Amino acid sequence: MSKNKLGLNTICTHVGEIKDEQFKGAVSPIYLASSYEFIDMDVKRYPRSFNTPNQEYLSKKIAALERKEMAMIFGSGMAALSHMFLAFLKSGDHIVVQNTLYGGTSNFIREEFPKFNIEFTFTNGYSIADFEAAIQPNTKLIHLETPSNPLLTITDIKAVADLAKAHKILTSIDNTFASPVNQTPGDFGIDLIMHSATKYFGGHSDICAGAVTGSKEHMDRIWKVSINLGGSLSDFTVWMLERSMKTMGLRVKKQTKNAGKMAKWLEKNDAIKKVYYPGLKNHPEHELAKAQMHGFGAMLSFELEDGLDSEKFQKALKLIKASLSLAGVESTVVSPSQTSHSLLSQEERDAVGISDGLIRFSLGIESVKDLKKDIQQAINTL
Repeated sequence: MSKNKLGLNTICTHVGEIKDEQFKGAVSPIYLASSYEFIDMDVKRYPRSFNTPNQEYLSKKIAALERKEMAMIFGSGMAALSHMFLAFLKSGDHIVVQNTLYGGTSNFIREEFPKFNIEFTFTNGYSIADFEAAIQPNTKLIHLETPSNPLLTITDIKAVADLAKAHKILTSIDNTFASPVNQTPGDFGIDLIMHSATKYFGGHSDICAGAVTGSKEHMDRIWKVSINLGGSLSDFTVWMLERSMKTMGLRVKKQTKNAGKMAKWLEKNDAIKKVYYPGLKNHPEHELAKAQMHGFGAMLSFELEDGLDSEKFQKALKLIKASLSLAGVESTVVSPSQTSHSLLSQEERDAVGISDGLIRFSLGIESVKDLKKDIQQAINTL
């Protein structure tokens, strides 16, 4: 049966399995070898070559989920991002980057690209006009992130892809916040899709990994750079990632449902000044999100009313954890100004609307009733 015709949970469960022909185990075996015979073999396998059995087969699952030809797994989301960028950008090239995105991406571009004489422009906003205005004659790549971290802005994926194709420019997207469960950017013409697989792919707060997927032609180009940079992932972690991805569809759908309920409840809470979630009808890109997403995602952000201390609020939570990462089965909160966007200056954070009081809320799979009680009791302590 064609992978493209399989349902989401079937892909998560079965595509990319390594068949245990001898013992007929229900799960893929782990190949922990760092040395493989190559005489009379079709593939010269080596961990740094991204082609050990576990690496190769899990990549098939990721590619199938994003409806692309090939994928690669890396040691972290930033490793995936940096390998992807460096595969398609060289000295003298230019990249257009969406201004509302993960702070680590912004910092990498600002800190590392000047060393390679790679030019870059951050858009003034995230409309199609903003992307078009930033294009230069030497632009080779447009990178976007939607929903964005941490303000959940929504960018028109098809419009950006069409704009890029008209100018013969490649496109890449960070699809971490949506995951393939809620969004498949390849359907709208995006060339390269990357993930921090630490997040929804892993989903249990115990894995650090990254992934990129695209056409065979594009992935071959990334592979040629990656074997030199060496950002591959250990086979034991690859095996753990495959185990986790089997339940991704179930987990993320439950988390997304929880996010929708919590966003509506927070919006009505007198202690909350503003809620950022594309599933709310008052979100400026709500209709666009409906058109290009399968679900609105399991992430939201909010700000407390003036005079309420966000740090004290987070410390008062008893069930919800204040945590650096996100997308685990447990609900977490964090202040982006102190974590994901702390490498940006105050001026840079202010420019994209990330206030010191902004709280990012990653929904887990707990009872919504319990989450509401925890937030309310924390508010009552302020």
